[in-house]
Amino acid sequence: MDNLIGKTLDGLYRLDELIGVGGMANVYRAQDLKHDRVVAVKVLREEFMDNTDLVRRFKNESKAISILNHPNIVKVYDVSVTDQLQYIVMEYINGITLKEYLRQRGEPLTWKEVVHFTSQVLGALEHAHANGVVHRDVKPQNIMLLADGSVKMMDFGIARLSRSECHTINEKAIGSVHYISPEQAKGDVTDAKADIYSVGVMMYEMLTGTLPFEADSPVSVAIKQISDTARPIRELNPAVPEALEEITNRAMAKDPATRYPTAGDMLADLEEFKKNPSIRFEYKYLTENSPMRYIDKVVSQTKKTNETQKAAQTQSRTAPKKAAPKKKKRRQRSLVIPVMLGMALAFALGSAFLCYNIFANSNNMLFSEKPNVELENFIGMTQSEVEQNATYKENFNFEWETEYNPSYEAGVIYEQSPRAPKEVKQGQTVVLKVSLGIQMIEVPDVTNLTRDSAQQTLRDAGLTVTVRPDRESSAAENTVVRTDPAAGQQVAQGDTVVLYVAQAAIQTETEVPNLMNLSSGDVVTALKNAKLVSGQVTEEYSTSVPAGLVISQSVAPGEKVRVHSRINYVVSLGSPPVTLSLSYDDSTLEVGKTTVFTATVGYADAKDVVWSVGGVTGSGATFSVTWKEAGTYTLKASVAGTPAELTFEVKKARCPVCGSTEHTKHPSSSSSSSGASSSSTASSTPTAGSGTPNKEDED
Repeated sequence: MDNLIGKTLDGLYRLDELIGVGGMANVYRAQDLKHDRVVAVKVLREEFMDNTDLVRRFKNESKAISILNHPNIVKVYDVSVTDQLQYIVMEYINGITLKEYLRQRGEPLTWKEVVHFTSQVLGALEHAHANGVVHRDVKPQNIMLLADGSVKMMDFGIARLSRSECHTINEKAIGSVHYISPEQAKGDVTDAKADIYSVGVMMYEMLTGTLPFEADSPVSVAIKQISDTARPIRELNPAVPEALEEITNRAMAKDPATRYPTAGDMLADLEEFKKNPSIRFEYKYLTENSPMRYIDKVVSQTKKTNETQKAAQTQSRTAPKKAAPKKKKRRQRSLVIPVMLGMALAFALGSAFLCYNIFANSNNMLFSEKPNVELENFIGMTQSEVEQNATYKENFNFEWETEYNPSYEAGVIYEQSPRAPKEVKQGQTVVLKVSLGIQMIEVPDVTNLTRDSAQQTLRDAGLTVTVRPDRESSAAENTVVRTDPAAGQQVAQGDTVVLYVAQAAIQTETEVPNLMNLSSGDVVTALKNAKLVSGQVTEEYSTSVPAGLVISQSVAPGEKVRVHSRINYVVSLGSPPVTLSLSYDDSTLEVGKTTVFTATVGYADAKDVVWSVGGVTGSGATFSVTWKEAGTYTLKASVAGTPAELTFEVKKARCPVCGSTEHTKHPSSSSSSSGASSSSTASSTPTAGSGTPNKEDED
């Protein structure tokens, strides 16, 4: 089981279910405890926290989507980037991806569906590009399709901010190979036109039901993206309107220069197509190196030109020749010859001047008689080192340029033109770029601005922004309380500034209610009202609390605990069952002896025990019986409806001398035999709890 499920991030978002696993992050369905809504939380996986490249890509996504706000782009509610945990909170989309929809259909989509989906995607990209964000991984898997037919673009994981450094294929961030542009496949610098190419590939797939380029390996697909031409759309699906094929082909042009300049331009063509599906656009791509052809105009103009030329040729062959005056012919010749002579003379003079300039000008390095010298590699040296070197000053003519460069200390040369090593003529001009070091920026004061305004102000200043809630401030909600570093401090360009925004306080602790003597239903209600959760419920007997009511709880009433904590409690089963056990000394079970029976009672009063044996009854905790006759007896007792009984044998009296039961006095004793006999058969006077049973009564 995922170790984050059930946990609450920053006291705000409880992760309930893992709904997606990506290459670098997991996506959870979560509960926004503050706004009481379901959200999606994208969390960078723990094993990648030390991978600087993936961490950078995750931060890129958070920066990219945090500045976007468009109905066709997944909304972002919150971003948290710390050393321990990095996550993005987004709106939860209940739908399927466009790729899943294509698989479910199992056939090409109608052109109306294609236009409907593509228009929304282009609208989202137009907004992203306008904000300097290039997606770089546009594909059906990153387009969510909702039940109402609208789409949401997501996963800006390898997006590039146009103001940030360019990313190439070397960073393993080229997107899905079936949809990448040729320049991405080659590892060249990409711009917004790479997204337009990917949209073209998506249109091709939707219109034909197949991808334009497929192969056994990703590398082979990438090569095809660069060099191959896709099979014509209308050859695979003749039902596709010609104009829609032309729009797709232009979006998929290999050369970025021949694609649509912007997503808005492509969207405009789709709008024109929707108005008139039979329209023919005035372009069609013939070969990779061909310019844009305006078919209708070019064809018509070509026809007119050919007709004109043919008519002229026919007329020249069939029309009778008119004899022109000789004077006129001579005049025409006299005009042509002087013009030609003038042009030749001007050309000769220009050439002579140019040659003189080349050979006579000592500054021309190509024909200079100065010696060759080895061009030094100045990169890494300081400007002062170069300027103070006499040899360098003698051999080269330096031009200096300065620019901020965080990779080099101030005063250090980081670029030169021409580059070494090579031989050049002495006196060669060398352009050297010197670093001004890290550009320091003063953090703007954005206190009391709204969150969006403050973010834009800091980004315009060249800073990266991270937003954190401040729930203790008394400032107006969604306004900036402070920044870290504070306003006025100097930071390097591109550094991160933490923006603390006033947010309503969130209850993190609650008081435990008194659950004693409440029913189970009332307990659930009381805990819910206190923002607590019912925990483990156990049952016990109780002599003081009626059945079904709470006897005790795990946390005492009035104590403070975190919200959504679990509270355990015990419910009464009512009074426990009464127990009754009897005990006696079996050595006293003999005629003439007295046996004392003792009752041990549980959950009742022993004084209420009722006894009976051989017709003798009594009550109390003990019951004494003096035995008159031998035989089998059954003693019965009860208390509070709980019975108990004992069956035992009472033996005859024994002679104290010989132990015989035939007589109670040894024969050698002759005195007072009648008195002794009378004494052995006497019984004590019955009292409460005692008696002398008769065998006949028992029988």
